[in-house]
Amino acid sequence: MSLDHLPRHQGGADALARLLGQALLAGSWQPGEVFPRELDLCQHFDVSRNQVRNALASLTATGLIERTAGRGTRVCQISDWHLLDPLMSEWLAGLEAPDPKLVREIFAFRYSAEPVVASLAANAAVAADIAAIEQAFDGMRDTASAQQAARHVEYDLAFHEAIYRASHNMVWRQMGHLLRPSIMALIQHSQHSVATLDDSLVRHGRVLAAIREGQPQTAERTAREVLKRTAIDLGIVAEEADTLPSNEC
Repeated sequence: MSLDHLPRHQGGADALARLLGQALLAGSWQPGEVFPRELDLCQHFDVSRNQVRNALASLTATGLIERTAGRGTRVCQISDWHLLDPLMSEWLAGLEAPDPKLVREIFAFRYSAEPVVASLAANAAVAADIAAIEQAFDGMRDTASAQQAARHVEYDLAFHEAIYRASHNMVWRQMGHLLRPSIMALIQHSQHSVATLDDSLVRHGRVLAAIREGQPQTAERTAREVLKRTAIDLGIVAEEADTLPSNEC
């Protein structure tokens, strides 16, 4: 992939790392492909070699690229990317169109984890937790229109974050915080292809009801139904499919 498609760079090594990192996360270079040389990056962005090396060090530290003496630089496999690294979270937060393969990986995790988290929340949620989930759901309902799409995404994200917190499990609470940018990117990507949010609201409402009523099995089932709808919206499974492909369950 040529560097010509990238926007002009302004700032230091951190800004350059962000620009290149987001390009990688968007799929501009695919795993296994050769990444541009230091000299090419210096010439294209009109920056010093030291700035390029510092930027590439950040890309290496986050698992996006691998630099080998005598062989150059190649893009790492998605399975080697450090998605929970704070830098990666920052880059993902400002990314409008993640690589479809990355979207599938993030979704596969959510599909495995969030029904369990919803079940834990149904067992552990206290009044304040329920109120937070209800407030987020009310916001989703009040902003369910194309004109308020950005606000709706924020409320949708708040809904899922509140459920992570309601699990009262330290690890899941931290995971919810670290995954925030990844989940936001997935929600945004999904909602770009949804004609109406009515079905999504119904499904989220069922999760809320199950947690409010302290029904862990129902919470787990309805949370999976929310994610199944997302899988359909993203084109991962067909409308009529009852289950996800076996490699994503």
